[in-house]
Amino acid sequence: MAAVGRLTGGARLSRPRRRTGLLLALPAIVIFAALFVAPLFTLVANSFRTQTGAFTLGNYARFLGDPFYRDVLGNTLKVAALTTTGCLLVGYPFALYMRARSPRVRNRLALLLLSPLLISMVIRAYGWLVVLGPNGPVASAFQALGLTPPQLLYNDTAVLIGMVHVMLAYMVLPLMGSLDRIDPTLVPAAKGLGASGWTCFWRITLPLSAPGMLAGAMIVFSLTASSFVTPAILGGPKVKLMPYFVYTQATTTLDWPYAAAIGFVLVVVTTGLLLGYSRLLRRGNGEVVFG
Repeated sequence: MAAVGRLTGGARLSRPRRRTGLLLALPAIVIFAALFVAPLFTLVANSFRTQTGAFTLGNYARFLGDPFYRDVLGNTLKVAALTTTGCLLVGYPFALYMRARSPRVRNRLALLLLSPLLISMVIRAYGWLVVLGPNGPVASAFQALGLTPPQLLYNDTAVLIGMVHVMLAYMVLPLMGSLDRIDPTLVPAAKGLGASGWTCFWRITLPLSAPGMLAGAMIVFSLTASSFVTPAILGGPKVKLMPYFVYTQATTTLDWPYAAAIGFVLVVVTTGLLLGYSRLLRRGNGEVVFG
C-alpha cells in the first residue's frame, strides 16, 4: 500500500510539471501552428478548388495524368537524392577530419563550413554562375590545357554543384554531433585486439555515426527538393524542377489552385520517402543501423 501511495503521489506531482512544460512550450506551439500548420491547411484546401472556388479533384488528375509533370517530379527527386549523396561523400571525410583536429582548428574549419550560410543564397548562386560560366576560371583552365570547356551551366551538373555547396553544412553538423558522441576508447581498444583501421571504421565509426547520417540526409533531401533560387539561377528553364513550376503556375499563369496541388504533391512524396528511408535504417527498437 505504501508503494502504491508513493507511486500515486509521484503521478500527482508529475501533473503540475507536465502543465508547466506545456505552458513553456505553448509559445513555440502557437508560432509553429501559425507559420506552418495553418499555411499547410490553406495549401491543401486551395488544391481542391478551381479558380472560381468550386470543389474539384481535377488539379490532381491533371498532374498525375500528365507524363510531363511526372517526369518533373522524378527529376526533382533525382536531383535531391544526388545532392544528398554528394553532401554525404564530401561531408563525411570532412567531419572525420574535423573530429581529429584541435579545438582551435575545429573552430576555424567550422567557420569555413558555415561561411556560405552568412551570404545571400542569390549571391552564392551568381558566384557559381561566374565560376562555371564560359569566361570563368573553370573554362579558362580547360582552355589552358588545350581542351574544349564543357557546358557547365543551365543543366543538372550546375544545379548539383551549387546545391552541394549550399547544403554541405546541413550534412556535416549532424555528422559532427554523432561522431563526437562516439566513445574515443572504442577504436584504440579494437586495434589493441587486432582490428585494422578499415575494420574499426566499418564496424565501429560508421554504424555509430548512422544517426547523424540519417538526420543530415533527411535535412538535405527535404531542403533540396523544395529549393527554388539556386536551381532557377544555375539551371534556368532547362532544368525542370517542381518548385520552379509551382512558381510559374502561381505567378505567370495565375493558376493558384494548380500551383497548390503541385506543391502538396511534392510535400506528400518527399515526406513519404523520408519516412520510408527512416524506417529502412531502423530496427524495431528504434536503433539506427545499416542493413
